[in-house]
Amino acid sequence: MLPPIARRFVAGESVPEALDHVRACNEDGIAVVVNLLGEHYDDPAAARADVDAYLALLDDIADSGLDARISVKPSQIGLDVSAELFEEHYREIVARADEIGAFVWCDMEDADTTDDTLDAFESVAAEHPWRVGQCVQSNLRRTRDDLDRLVDVPGSIRLVKGAYDEPASVAYTGGDRVDEAYREDLRFLFEHRDRGVAVGSHDPAMISLANRLAAEHGTDYEVQMLMGVREDAQRDLAAQGVDVVQYAPFGDKWLSYFYRRVRERKENLTFALRAVAGR
Repeated sequence: MLPPIARRFVAGESVPEALDHVRACNEDGIAVVVNLLGEHYDDPAAARADVDAYLALLDDIADSGLDARISVKPSQIGLDVSAELFEEHYREIVARADEIGAFVWCDMEDADTTDDTLDAFESVAAEHPWRVGQCVQSNLRRTRDDLDRLVDVPGSIRLVKGAYDEPASVAYTGGDRVDEAYREDLRFLFEHRDRGVAVGSHDPAMISLANRLAAEHGTDYEVQMLMGVREDAQRDLAAQGVDVVQYAPFGDKWLSYFYRRVRERKENLTFALRAVAGR
């Protein structure tokens, strides 16, 4: 049984529960990115187990006919063992998705993993164009250069502000500066891409900016928000015709998920409490 705060942000512990959540979201016109909770495995067997779980999940999604895709974490599928194992597993998952017409997102973790993650994304997207998407974090000082590199890669890009507490040497640490970087990165993506832009933000100002940029440049885009955060706004946007996708984690590792998020950045606890309070 999930406690109330976990139920707000986690779509159950089992695949059937997760798919029931997807079904409910779909009824409101909202697609879902489903993420099996798990990360930072240094045991190849643990990574392999989650790879197998994702392969089965892709088949379950295909059989269900629901509007859902999956998202994996690099450290969940092998990066803490080796970059080679991560890319091997990543490629295997995306190949299965390509076979059945599904889509795979890859999350971005802390700054030390960025190079290996982007290398794998480029390689896998070249083999399976437009079946894969990559999260990129605007708080990192390097991100503008990374977007230059990725702009022509045949895969989607999810732009987020960034949730990891990185040192000032590699990241912008002030909220205003992060917002400025996010706006600049959004403008770049909308100006240089005609598809595959995902606006990962709960910030109404950023969502409004994305809408204006889409009208100006004709770029197809979607808005991605977390389960449990501004869900009324998610439904309102979907009703207005915006492509809305909710990121919904599930699984029995919810306690470590919350613990890591709070440990990584104390503001995450305040964010969660405010979301529960509906603020």
